[in-house]
Amino acid sequence: MHRSTQQTLSLPPFTPAVTWLLAINTALFFTMQLMGMSSSESVREMYRWFGLIPSAVLHGKVWQIVTYSVLHGGFSHWFFNMLALWMFGPSIEGARGSRYFLELFMAGVVGGALFTIGLAYSGILGNPDIPTVGASAGIYAVLMAFGLFFPENEIIMIPLPIQVKAKYFVAILIVVTLVFSLQESNGVAQIAHLGGLMFGFLFVKFVPARGLGFKLSESYFVVRNFFHRWQRRRASKKFQVYMRKHNQDPKDLFDEYGNYRPPDEKDKKNGGSKGGWVN
Repeated sequence: MHRSTQQTLSLPPFTPAVTWLLAINTALFFTMQLMGMSSSESVREMYRWFGLIPSAVLHGKVWQIVTYSVLHGGFSHWFFNMLALWMFGPSIEGARGSRYFLELFMAGVVGGALFTIGLAYSGILGNPDIPTVGASAGIYAVLMAFGLFFPENEIIMIPLPIQVKAKYFVAILIVVTLVFSLQESNGVAQIAHLGGLMFGFLFVKFVPARGLGFKLSESYFVVRNFFHRWQRRRASKKFQVYMRKHNQDPKDLFDEYGNYRPPDEKDKKNGGSKGGWVN
């Protein structure tokens, strides 16, 4: 049973991962603004190199599936993205930790990029030569997670004096995003948002609470230990074959506890100790 609480503009905390993302996006936004004052061509060049252009990604600029998320098209685009990140991000980070939150955010960013590229080349929506920028896909993944983790929390629909539960807010968000995607001339930007929602849902449902990085590290140690055990079994078999070829019994060199026992000391009892032969 979920307790209903109210999510308001009451100055959420600046948690580590949220602060880090806010700082990077804000620093790059103002850097781009300063660049635009001196040369608009330099800004366009930044979009060409670091915005998400599906055709460029398929020609080798694979970094764009991440870097597009730290560029924004204007003040309102940057401001409302950062406001949403600050409003909803700390709750997720506080519940699951910084690593989980960053992985969730990046799952939305990369998922939104892949979704955009796929649709741009499918002929359904989008143009593979038009750039997409903004952190919205990652933020929509965070919004999806918020709706799943805190479905009964009430959110004030500013500027409307209406309160709605988080689970209904996310449902409305999906419908609105889909409608705007179909109405846009290219459909790319809003489709990236929809990709963020979808990958945010998949991340919450299938990634462990400690995050994907923990799961991968855990799997690595499982594989490593299995390999070491295989190596020991293999070495043991080789040793047995070697001993048989030389007409020797392994028990002549090792006691029942696995301790080495020189051949000339094999009858030594170590004073009756159960620890085997010692020097």
